[in-house]
This record gives sequence, C-alpha cells and structure tokens, in this order.
Amino acid sequence: MTIASILHGKPHRLISVAPDDTLQQATEILTRERIGALLVLKPNGDIAGIISERDIVRAVGVKGADVIARPVAELMTKDVTCCVPEDTVDQVMATMTERRIRHLPVRQGGRIVAMVSIGDVVKQKVEEAEAESQSLREYIARG
Repeated sequence: MTIASILHGKPHRLISVAPDDTLQQATEILTRERIGALLVLKPNGDIAGIISERDIVRAVGVKGADVIARPVAELMTKDVTCCVPEDTVDQVMATMTERRIRHLPVRQGGRIVAMVSIGDVVKQKVEEAEAESQSLREYIARG
C-alpha cells in the first residue's frame, strides 16, 4: 500500500499557518481542528516549516507562557522531512519511527498536497492486517 491510498480517504484540504502568525493563533487552529501539527506555508504556498503541539508545549516549558505571542517562525521545524504519494506505508512508518516524528507533509510535483499522521499510517496498517486475516479465514474455511 502507498501513501496515495491513505490520501484517497482523507479530506483534500491543507490546514496551515503563516510564518508570522503567532503561536496563539496556531494553538487555536490546532484545537479547533483537533490535529497535532500544522504546516507553515509561505505566501506562495511553499513550505517554510512545521509546528506541532509538542513544539509549543516545550517552548512554554522552557521560555514561559509569554512565548505564545511570538511568531511561529521562531519555533517551527525548518528542516522538514516530506514523503510522496508513491512511498509505501511501510517506508513512511519507518521514517516516522527513525526520526521520531508524527506528521509528514506529502509533496507532489514540487508542492505540498497533504499531510499524513502516524494515526493515518497505523489505521492503514490495521486495515491491511484485518483484510489479510479475513482472507486467510476464508481460505481455511474453503478447505
């Protein structure tokens, strides 16, 4: 299975903030959308970075609550790992595990088209395992 198969089941919308938006604005979007990370996009649509709930919590823990008024660009991860729709779910899972990240932007044709989370990847793996188990049960039942 590929990342493209996950994307077929997801809404086709990018949820993002701009680099100069505040962490307060980012937390409001994260809360409203019930997600764990946001793409940080430049005005031309190119990726500038990614900001996660963890990034914000760590910053508050280290710098205090006043950090919430700072721009996203100060705390975002700038060196963003991306995947492509043709990557396998196993490849993406390995990348997430190796780099200890939970969200990967999906790049296609030089543009960011989606974001997949570890939840998306695990859900796909569970569905694959259930389908394989069902096939084996049917095979055994047929004798």
